[in-house]
Amino acid sequence: MEPPDAPAWACGALLLAVLLAAHPDAQAEVHLSVPPLVEVMRGEPVTLDCTPTGTHDHYVLEWFLTDRSGARPRLASAEMQGQGSELQVTVHDSRGRSPPYQLDPWGRLVLAEAQVSDERDYMCVVRAGAAGTAEATARLSVFAKPEATEVSPNRGTLSVMEDSAQEIATCHSRNGNPAPKITWYRNGQPLAVPVEMNPEGYMTSRTVREASGLLSLMSTLYLRLRKADRDASFHCAAHYSLPEGRHGRLDSRTFQLTLHYPTEHVQFWVGSPSTPAGWVREGDTVQLLCRGDGSPSPEYTLFRLQDKQEEVLNVNLEGNLTLEGVTRGQSGTYGCRVEDYDAAEDVQLSKTLELRVAYLDPLELSEGKELSLPLNSSATVNCSVQGLPTPALRWTKDSVPLSDGPMLSLSSITFDSNGTYVCEASLPTVPVLSRTRNFTLLVQGSPELKALDTEPTADGSWREGDEVTLICSARGHPEPKLTWSQLGGSPAERVPGRQGWVSSSLTLKVTSALSRDGISCEASNPHGNARHVFHFGTVSPQTSQAGVAVMAVAVSVGLLLLVVAVFYCMRRKGGPGCRCRREKGAP
Repeated sequence: MEPPDAPAWACGALLLAVLLAAHPDAQAEVHLSVPPLVEVMRGEPVTLDCTPTGTHDHYVLEWFLTDRSGARPRLASAEMQGQGSELQVTVHDSRGRSPPYQLDPWGRLVLAEAQVSDERDYMCVVRAGAAGTAEATARLSVFAKPEATEVSPNRGTLSVMEDSAQEIATCHSRNGNPAPKITWYRNGQPLAVPVEMNPEGYMTSRTVREASGLLSLMSTLYLRLRKADRDASFHCAAHYSLPEGRHGRLDSRTFQLTLHYPTEHVQFWVGSPSTPAGWVREGDTVQLLCRGDGSPSPEYTLFRLQDKQEEVLNVNLEGNLTLEGVTRGQSGTYGCRVEDYDAAEDVQLSKTLELRVAYLDPLELSEGKELSLPLNSSATVNCSVQGLPTPALRWTKDSVPLSDGPMLSLSSITFDSNGTYVCEASLPTVPVLSRTRNFTLLVQGSPELKALDTEPTADGSWREGDEVTLICSARGHPEPKLTWSQLGGSPAERVPGRQGWVSSSLTLKVTSALSRDGISCEASNPHGNARHVFHFGTVSPQTSQAGVAVMAVAVSVGLLLLVVAVFYCMRRKGGPGCRCRREKGAP
């Protein structure tokens, strides 16, 4: 497929062929292949190419340096004596460059280490006799990455009350080529500030060429500040160029400014510890905190209002007031005033609050630690307490709620009413503040007895000699004493998990006498006694059972002897029956 300008190219070629045919002695004109722009990083080697096109028996190639003054000193040259021969190269003037210029065997100009001072126009001239002379220029661009970007912020206190731009910081980007560009950022967003002076903000820049030929850029930012800038983060970035149209960026560290701005709002509150409802516990260490939003921190005056008079408690720059071991007498109105003379007249610089100290005194019961009552009686116990805010009272027994309020009513008292009763006082709005007081109820009465009956063996009757364990349990107050009608009973012990109960056991062998009389267990205390008799019903004698057993053994032995005799007769006669013959001489 021909290029778009193929007809024009074909016409030109045809015209050249006609001219050459008309002048057979004419030679092709000389043309050069030279890249117009060569880019290289500083310190890297670079080669400038200059290649004549066509076939020429003899030509001279020269390299010139285009000076800033317009002069063109010759750097090097190369000559070809005949077609196919090698170029004869000569370096004429390195102009003090180190390392010096070089020409390679193909006539290309070699710079071993590119320097910023090499950034010039280099002209290649080729003289080919009758073919004419051709020249072309290559521009060399040398790039250098700048050093790390540095920023020097203003360390002073800047006032937001100024109506003009103030110096914020200076940014430095050193030893780059070409000169980088500096951009300023606030909270990560670029600042569009002009380079001309402006009341709202601008920036100035200055470029310096170092002795090495590299360029350093310094940029200073000016802004009119607002209170919102107190938390703003600033930094700058250097944007630099690289070969082949690439770019790089070096960011500085971020920084913040110290601003001066007047107080606009004041806050005053009770610090930890405090409840959501604002109460503090008596005896705690309490902090009152005051904060104004001005900068630098203003002076704070903390006071207490008593009879509409201010009692100054503390003056400091922190706005803190600590009350050690606060008492109920310290409840009242406290205030804080910010001493900021730059604040606007309509700003309220004073705040007050109510400190409420919660307390709970020890509980008092209408009864002592122990309360003794007779069975089936009734009583009322009162629980009283002083506290603020108003306490809530609740009665419990064994962690089971009984009633709410100060009064506990006990009626139809039984032994199950024995135990420890607890009155608990709490402050609903101060969950961590509570107190308890308890008493023990002792029910006086004659013993209550319970016996564990023992069942006979599987056939439903007792046999003489069987072993049995009898258990009696009782409760009452004073604690009952357990006795048995027969010796051998265990000492009474408290029953685990059954409050007020004691238990005793007796182990013995069943006899006919027990079947007739039984065994009794008795519980007694000063108020009375209770008795239980264990009965065993009919008891079978042990001897009758032994006779039956002997008879059974005798029958079994007789049957066994009969079987042995029959077997013996069959073995002697060999017949199915047993026949006895009297032999001679038999006795």
